[in-house]
Amino acid sequence: NIIKSLYGRTKKPWCWIWITLVWGGIVGDDGVDGIAIGPEVPEGQVYAEFQSYCKALQTIGVVLAVDSKNDEANALAGLNHPDSVLHPDDFVCIKANWDPKDQNLKAIAAELSLGADSFVFADDNPAERAIVAAQLPGVATPVLDGAENYIKMLDHGGYFETTILSGDDLKKTAQYHARAQAAQAQAAFADYGQYLDSLEMTATIRPFEAVYMQRIAQLTNKSNQFNLTTLRCTEDDIRSMAEKPDWITLYGKLVDKFADNGVVTVVAGQAQGQTLCLRLWLMSCRVLKRGMEDAMMDTLAAKAAAAGYTALEGYYYPTAKNAMVREFYAGYGFEKTAEDADGN
Repeated sequence: NIIKSLYGRTKKPWCWIWITLVWGGIVGDDGVDGIAIGPEVPEGQVYAEFQSYCKALQTIGVVLAVDSKNDEANALAGLNHPDSVLHPDDFVCIKANWDPKDQNLKAIAAELSLGADSFVFADDNPAERAIVAAQLPGVATPVLDGAENYIKMLDHGGYFETTILSGDDLKKTAQYHARAQAAQAQAAFADYGQYLDSLEMTATIRPFEAVYMQRIAQLTNKSNQFNLTTLRCTEDDIRSMAEKPDWITLYGKLVDKFADNGVVTVVAGQAQGQTLCLRLWLMSCRVLKRGMEDAMMDTLAAKAAAAGYTALEGYYYPTAKNAMVREFYAGYGFEKTAEDADGN
């Protein structure tokens, strides 16, 4: 599990919790006063402990969402129960309806710009697990049998193992709530440029710095969609790039009126004669279409020119997840000079 964590293969950022896992009974049938949650009865204590476990996961960067066959009003009533440890604000998304759960999961994956293989689908119904596993093969579907065993079973799976914990991890839930606020704000604007202006964004773009080495390394191991080369790096790798004179390195932070998004994009280029070869370029999908890639390109080009380079050379190595950036360099006027049989 530790090795998986080092190479970004854990499910750490995203935990899907089905609503009836967090209390005993069915709120739609039993009413909010009839569900088992809290210390008054043994069954309720078990569910309270599981809720506490889920809430504690947030401290290592796990975010929670609900995928439930239920009326939304009933789901919210249960989460607002006075003995509930988890409350609606603890979840980045709540899908409580009567749609198939695999469809709900797909919809929220798209909403959060995530791949299905980022998710753990925690459900005590084997039929629901089977459907999700069949329709979304990348989703982890651990077997959960008996509320008293939920914590042990999830821990045993090693889904949330972490070896690197950055300050940004601690803000994941708040960042996704802020993203939802920004999406709601966009609906008020017919012009996308005016919407971007309304976000009051401020970008900070600087060479790699010691305080962010851990976060930069983490991004190289977790970013898959907006990632042109999928070069995976350790902290030592990142530190080496920063210290070598033949490299130009940049990280970008973005703050808007809703949140501090933290370090969201990374570029690193290595000298080859008078050409700067871009070995690493990635960006968090949380800030897609905000103009950060343009700001990074402008800053990179200026720094490269100031250092005496006469050309930039970019690379794209296709994976199952990064098709969105296939034409990234072409969009900036780069000319394709070579391509192999695998599309590299």
